[in-house]
Amino acid sequence: MRYRLNDIEAFLLVMETGSFTAAALRLDLSKSAISKRINDLEQALGAQLLHRSTRGVVATDRRQLFYQKARELVLQLDDAATSTIEEEGSLCGQVRIAAPMTFGRKYLGPMLLELMQQHPNLDLIIDLDDRMVDVDGGGYDLAIRITQPLKDMSLIARKLAISRRVVCCSPNYAEHHGLPKSLDELAAHRCIGYAYVHSGQLWQFEPVGQNNRVRTAVVKSTLVFNNGEVMCDAAIAGLGICLLPRFIAAEALRDGRLIEALPDTPIPDTVYALYPSRRFQSRKVRTVLDYLR
Repeated sequence: MRYRLNDIEAFLLVMETGSFTAAALRLDLSKSAISKRINDLEQALGAQLLHRSTRGVVATDRRQLFYQKARELVLQLDDAATSTIEEEGSLCGQVRIAAPMTFGRKYLGPMLLELMQQHPNLDLIIDLDDRMVDVDGGGYDLAIRITQPLKDMSLIARKLAISRRVVCCSPNYAEHHGLPKSLDELAAHRCIGYAYVHSGQLWQFEPVGQNNRVRTAVVKSTLVFNNGEVMCDAAIAGLGICLLPRFIAAEALRDGRLIEALPDTPIPDTVYALYPSRRFQSRKVRTVLDYLR
């Protein structure tokens, strides 16, 4: 059985990008060249690795394990190679990061641009999307998530920060509809929901007094969006009450376009950096993670 490292690299990129075309662009090759590399690898292994269709490519069920192990070995080989050419304190090579759109644009992007200035040979691929991506299957080295405590044991989570939240609305909404005096009254108000949170219809608040139980409020979302900045714009336009991260609402709260609609304090989210528990972690990924922390 003979196979080439270039063929394995092509297979990994097709898996991570989801198409022959995207992999070809990454490697600066033609689509037919990528297809030939995959065919050669399949012939060398004596097994079909990918199902091809007009809607894209997916790995066959029994070949997902090959992808995971092959990528692990390629990462270790890449780390060994780059460590021999890196100057002391300098980094080179590629790191793929997934992060939420607004947080990535406002905070993560500027921070990582500063890191890249320190390490000009470091290539960062930053994928900004509010959807919860498959970190391991998507080929990401790190993913940033802003959420409640994680339950996915296949991922290692490193806490980066606390993301505090606020229930807010526009002064115009408050003037026309009034403000809720308690959590129970939230159910009678128009609320703006977030599409990617399963508990979006149930807002949670910190305990009060000697009762240590988290309090909940049932809300009716008349508008639902998949991006926090659009939710903030809708709240500013007077379309309802919104639960937002303070890093999104802060500017509008400062200049008066939004006001706090409840004195109660929402349960904060945590900003995590995640990476697969089974994956070898290269020096450059460890450095990026330490830098973010």
